[in-house]
Formats: sequence, structure tokens, C-alpha cells
Amino acid sequence: MSTSASGSDVTRRTAADLAAAIASGELTSVEVTQAHLDRIAKVDEKVHAFLHVDAEGALAAAAAVDAKRAAGERLGPLAGVPLALKDVFTTRGIPTTCGSKILEGWLPPYDATVTRRLREADVVILGKTNMDEFAMGSSTENSAYGPTRNPWDLERIPGGSGGGSAASLAAFQAPLAIGTDTGGSIRQPGAVTGTVGVKPTYGGVSRYGLVAFSSSLDQGGPCARTVLDAALLHEAIAGYDPLDSTSIDAPVPPVVEAARLGASEGVRGLRIGVVKQFDGEGYAPGVRQRFRESVDLLAELGAEIVEIDAPSFDYALPAYYLIAPSECSSNLARFDAMRYGLRVGDDGTRSAEEVTALTREAGFGAEVKRRIMLGTYALSSGYYDAYYGQAQKVRTLIIRDFDRAFERADVLVSPTTPTTAFKIGERADDPMAMYLADLCTIPTNLAGNAGMSVPCGLAPEDGLPVGFQILAPALKDDRLYRVGAALEAALQDRWGHPILEEVPAL
Repeated sequence: MSTSASGSDVTRRTAADLAAAIASGELTSVEVTQAHLDRIAKVDEKVHAFLHVDAEGALAAAAAVDAKRAAGERLGPLAGVPLALKDVFTTRGIPTTCGSKILEGWLPPYDATVTRRLREADVVILGKTNMDEFAMGSSTENSAYGPTRNPWDLERIPGGSGGGSAASLAAFQAPLAIGTDTGGSIRQPGAVTGTVGVKPTYGGVSRYGLVAFSSSLDQGGPCARTVLDAALLHEAIAGYDPLDSTSIDAPVPPVVEAARLGASEGVRGLRIGVVKQFDGEGYAPGVRQRFRESVDLLAELGAEIVEIDAPSFDYALPAYYLIAPSECSSNLARFDAMRYGLRVGDDGTRSAEEVTALTREAGFGAEVKRRIMLGTYALSSGYYDAYYGQAQKVRTLIIRDFDRAFERADVLVSPTTPTTAFKIGERADDPMAMYLADLCTIPTNLAGNAGMSVPCGLAPEDGLPVGFQILAPALKDDRLYRVGAALEAALQDRWGHPILEEVPAL
């Protein structure tokens, strides 16, 4: 490795910087990839962001990028840049476990569309990141392979379900990552790790090969350390996919252009709506303080601030926890021990039903079982209309409230989470307290709109990151990037450095 690619300098550079350095010949992709692999080897025993590191495959992909550059081929915007991929996307020949024992060791025979598009963009996939089992959780404590730890404080959670992807960014193990967001699982980890997380418009990024938790809510999206990096990654993975029946056949919003516009020209003339329902009891003082400061800063930059009243948002959490478990009980029925994954008790004396029951007992964790049972109950005869049907009616009211809100505002804003990162184990025995971590993020998933979390400072009481949530109408994802980049630039001017420079050294 050349001296220019040694030490922490490489791992602390942005994805955009690394791509430019690789394209110019300042660095090779192999040097950049090896630096990140070395960083993973150094710190991941403490962080546990990764479930599988594909060093051989990553270095081979990096060498292919370097060969293209040497041959004079034009490289894409992220060519040669390493990435951490959430272990819920299928990867041909590389383990995909979804954080569950029931899929331990499973090697998919095909790539998810997101995986394929990353490879086509010459992005180097370092490996698969830890997650709450089947994306069910808000802390990554529900992984069958042990919890991921927050690089800001190793005794605290990194958010969930995509805590591994967010932690890999905050620990400088990868400059880019991919997550999925069913009720906040990209944005909430971004908030508590001081990183950027984006939930694109539902249908904006293909779900083909994304192992389903809740099909009408799941959405893959980009995770990064800067808004521009997230935009570059968003552009690489988004777009229509005929393999996904929910994919939107429409142009990808101009997210990279919007990120650059926001950083240079700000938000003058934009209407920013502050959601009344995302304030009150249960919000940590430091979270409210940093949020209010950020709203004031956007006003100073020329935005018009309006208050938005969306009463149905108060019912989003209970509606979500009926709809999502109902869909999960259907989706996870495929794990029956007959076709792939774990098989327990198949000794020739038991029926297929008994083997299925024993396998699910051994292979699913407590939270997955809880949600399957809740969803099966909500869908059962005599309860469907009372629970699932009513929840879908609430979902319609939430969509209508969003429509009304976006008539008065270009984007809506709120804290991403009510609190900063809590301690590992603190809410393990209180599912309701755990579910409240997604209080601000869930309405967006129910409506199918776009959302982003961007760091807005550290809470004075504990020195941990606070996330600022931005919400935009469907297919207006570019608005997220304009506002997010403007806020990021203004806050960096105020701090004098990126927030992640304050992460304690591992």
C-alpha cells in the first residue's frame, strides 16, 4: 500500500472524495478497500457491525475497478468505493442470514436488484452487516448473532434494525452502507450514530431480493456520512425494476443535483412544516433543544416555518404494529424447513408439520415469534375487521393528513427519535418502550413518502448524536437532499468540523 493510502486518513474521507481520488489515480481502489478491511479487522471485534466480511471478493472487485481505470475506461460516480450491505439483501454465493438462525449459512443463488446495481456501478461490497432478526427491532439487540454496539458509546445501541450498517459508518469501517426502512430502520440508526440515513419513496428502490418483513412498508435506501454521499448512492441503486411489482416506473428524482444546490444556495423560499404531534412528553431535553436550534437555523437561511397539525399521526404507532406484524406473519410462513434454511427434528419419525414447528421454535427469536403471533391473531377470523381493517383505515387518514400538510409545506421536519441512544439491555424487557423509538418515523412508511435523518448536533446531557428528520412527498426525494445539505453545511460552519470527528476513538 502506498503511503498516501495508509492510516486513518483514507477511512475518514467521504465517498465522493474517495471516488475522485480513485478516478484521478491518487489512490487505487485496492488501497482504499484494503484500508477499510484493515479498519474492520481492528475495531469490529468491539463494534460487531459485520456478520460476514468478504475480503477476497472485495479485493477482487477493487482490482477490477483499477484495471478499468488503467485501460482508460470511464468510471462511474462511486466506482471503487467500498460499501457495507445490510444482511437482508440477497448476495449470490455470500451468506444472507437476515440476522436469524433459521437462515444461518444460506448462500443465495441470485443477487437482489440493489446488489446487482451496486456491482454494475463498480461499488465494492465489503460484506454483510448485522441487523435485528428479519428487520424486527429498533436496537439490533434482536440479532441471533449478538448485538452491534454504538461507536459513540460501546454500552449503547446503534439503532435498529439496521444498526450494523449505521455503526460501520460511525466506526469508519465503510464510507457507504445500505439499509432498509420498514418503520424507521434506516433513519433511527442514522440519528443515534450521527450519520445520514434516507428512506426513499416507497417503490423508488427495488425490493426484489430484499427478504420481506412487511411488504407494503419495506424500503431499501442509502446510508452515509454526508448528504452528498447518500445522494450519490441513492442515484446508483434507484430506478424502475420490472422484477418488482411495486417498483415505480418514473425517473429518479435529481437527488445529487439537489444536494449540491442545498449546500451552495440553501433553502431560501422553501416552506418547512414543523409537525405539532412530534413534540411533547417523552422527548429528551437535548433532542428538543438541538431540533429547535436547527429549525431556527433553517429560518435564518431563508426558509418559511409553518406549524403543521396532523392529528392522525398520534395513531400511527398502534396502526403500524397491527399492519407490519400481519404482513410478517404471512411473509415468514415460507420458512417451513422444507425448502431452505434450518431443519430440526427430521429423524424419520416426525411429520412435516412437526418438523416445521420444531424448526421455527429453534430458528426464530423471541421478537419474531411475538410479531408472528400478533399478526396471525390480527388476521384471524372474527378479528380481521376489528384490528387489521381498522389499522388500514387509520393508514388512509395518515395519508390524507400528509396530503394536506404538503399543501402548506414543501417538507415536514421533526426530531428523528424522541431520545438519544439508550443502553444495551435497557428496554429489552419492555417491548412498548422499544417500539416508541420509532414514534416519529413510522407515519412516513405508512404513507409511502420519502424521509431522511441528518445529524443536528449532540445532546448536552449525554454528548450523544441527535437526528433531524426531513419528510417529503412521494417522488420528491430531491427536497430531502436540498434541505439536508443546507442544514449540514450550516451546522458544519457553526461547529467548524463534521459531527463524526467527535466520535471517541476505538
